Amino acid sequence: MKQFYNSKSLLRLSFLFVLLFSAITVLNSCKKDDDEEEFQDHMVKFEVKTTSGGEIITVVTQVGTTQNTIHSNPTAPLNSSWSSADMWVNSNQAQLNLDANAKLPDTDSELTINIWIDGEIAKTVKKKGKGVLEASLDYSFLEP
Repeated sequence: MKQFYNSKSLLRLSFLFVLLFSAITVLNSCKKDDDEEEFQDHMVKFEVKTTSGGEIITVVTQVGTTQNTIHSNPTAPLNSSWSSADMWVNSNQAQLNLDANAKLPDTDSELTINIWIDGEIAKTVKKKGKGVLEASLDYSFLEP
């Protein structure tokens, strides 16, 4: 018991405790830095669909500030649905936009546009009616 209260033993024990506490503190602070990434990559896909008989005239997408006109030909419309390839987009791009118009044959016809993020529909817009209808939607990674 006398050895435990020996000043050298207490000094060694105190030094060991301080060293262990410092190591744990440094490891925890590094771990928090890795977990709190500000921007993340997401799998994004754009989709435009019409009901039977609908003709897609124009599709325009935008990721961040880069606009891309995918299809714009009124004399040769798309007779089937359209979807982009899956693409990786970093959330620092902030904004995604999808615009489309289509010629629909009946009052019950629908134009549907979707933005998919990480395999789930993040936003959708449906327009119903006859004639040329336009649909537009946007998605921001910065808004919850």
